[in-house]
Amino acid sequence: MIEKEDMRKENEKKKEYLNGYRDAIRAEKAIEEEIQQLRLDKMCPSVTQDGMPHGTGCSDLSGYAAKVDEMMEELRQQMNQRIDLRREIVHKIEEMGDETEKLVLRYRYIHLLKWEEIALRMDYSWRGIHKVHGRALKNFNF
Repeated sequence: MIEKEDMRKENEKKKEYLNGYRDAIRAEKAIEEEIQQLRLDKMCPSVTQDGMPHGTGCSDLSGYAAKVDEMMEELRQQMNQRIDLRREIVHKIEEMGDETEKLVLRYRYIHLLKWEEIALRMDYSWRGIHKVHGRALKNFNF
């Protein structure tokens, strides 16, 4: 019984790792939005929508622009970390020997398909896909 519980915990860790692909995609989208907003702020720094009065003078904005550039570079680095994680997950799936197991993991964790969609695409029953997924998790090394 202990061995089965250990395997369940190990599979949960593997699923959490594989779900990191989905989480990385979400984070990348948020980072892209932040970068876009910073670009807009850099182009129009005097347009502040906080309801407070602001001066209209055109003082030296080079310090502001440099800080925005720094923030954008930090965001790009964060983006690259997410991309590296996604690449790592794909490589680990590709290292597996069984093509069917690889495909189930790709559909589930890379393409983010639901179980029903995976079963339909692979011409398996819902239960059959879950069996293949279980084997795939057992054979997946991270």
